[in-house]
Amino acid sequence: MTDHDVATAGRGSARASGTGGAAEGGPEPLRQRVSAFVRDRVFPVEALLDAGGPGTAEPRRRLRAEARAAGLWALPLPSGLGGGGLSLSAYGPIAEAEGASDHGPAALGSAPLLDVTMLARHGSARVRSAYLRRLVSGDLRTCYAMTEPDVPGTEPLLTATRAEPRSGGWTVTGRKWFVSHAAEADLVTVLARTSGAVGDRGGLSLLLVPTDSPGFRVVRELPVLGAGGQYEIAFDRVEVAGDQLVGEAGQALAIAGERLQLGRTLRALRWVGQAQRAYDLLCGRAVARQGAHGPLADRQLVQQHVFESLLALRSTRPLVYEAMALVAEGRDARVEVGLAKTAAARTLQEVADRAVQVFGAAGLGPDTALPALLRTGRTARILDGPDEQHVGAVARRALRSATAGSAVRSG
Repeated sequence: MTDHDVATAGRGSARASGTGGAAEGGPEPLRQRVSAFVRDRVFPVEALLDAGGPGTAEPRRRLRAEARAAGLWALPLPSGLGGGGLSLSAYGPIAEAEGASDHGPAALGSAPLLDVTMLARHGSARVRSAYLRRLVSGDLRTCYAMTEPDVPGTEPLLTATRAEPRSGGWTVTGRKWFVSHAAEADLVTVLARTSGAVGDRGGLSLLLVPTDSPGFRVVRELPVLGAGGQYEIAFDRVEVAGDQLVGEAGQALAIAGERLQLGRTLRALRWVGQAQRAYDLLCGRAVARQGAHGPLADRQLVQQHVFESLLALRSTRPLVYEAMALVAEGRDARVEVGLAKTAAARTLQEVADRAVQVFGAAGLGPDTALPALLRTGRTARILDGPDEQHVGAVARRALRSATAGSAVRSG
């Protein structure tokens, strides 16, 4: 495959109609196959995967082999690189089905979508040639490092990590935290200041750092409400080749903005999938659990939990799919993504909480997925920008639009 083929493959995965063998038979049968795979293969090993450590290697390898054998591997990734070639619009329902488990995207090979898209568009020729196919195959693992200790994640201009120019490349020094899966990654994309002073809008760049580089260190794991997978990492004068720069120097915010818009939408889809899972558990418990006066489903307050949960799901899902459609078309979707991300996070937390209430003490223990779903719902309201950031940003844009519209009408 030529450099041109590799570069255009990433763009094609977002714009093409999406064919490939896995997509044959239409979107609904494919969604059902993915949903069945996650339910039958991934759900049973979630507790083991949540625990982390060396014991996860074998179940992870087995899941990937089974996904390949089932024709479900890397569905949204470019077919020219070994993926399924689904368009983003076609991938939406699949992302929801995969996302019923936090481990679904990794098990089915779609987790590298953000990195493949970013590197296909902005990576150097050598980076595209060396990394893209290995990312799609699952032989290479990456992570993304933006947030720093003592620096608000919503204020990237305050980034303190620096990359100083040197002959043939850069030297990176700094610290990042809440970096997902950093201990298992082969590459980390790091946001660093390559020019200017802290607070300047210009001068921020993205660099690919191999994690086996001298000076790179995993400082510690940062459990989130008891779950592992997040890490603090450090760079002590880590030398990075010049062609490991992602895009042009100083263009990190534009590239990160592209990534965030797609990333937030994908996560919103997955959170809807998990909220649906919590709702299904809630309904199943209400019907099956017998009390002295009949099933819980006959209780008015339990019926209210069902109604409110269904209302939240039915209200949120269209918002998320509207955002996905705009992102797939390459349009400005900042308002729609902000609405979708906030609504999906709230819905997951609320539906999981109601399900726990209906389960009672059993919903707090290890026999259901509800504690993990509740944990994900709570952290979702902070990940990729807290609710408050999205509320303010969407409201400001809505008010500007309303003001402009009023001025046009009055004129």
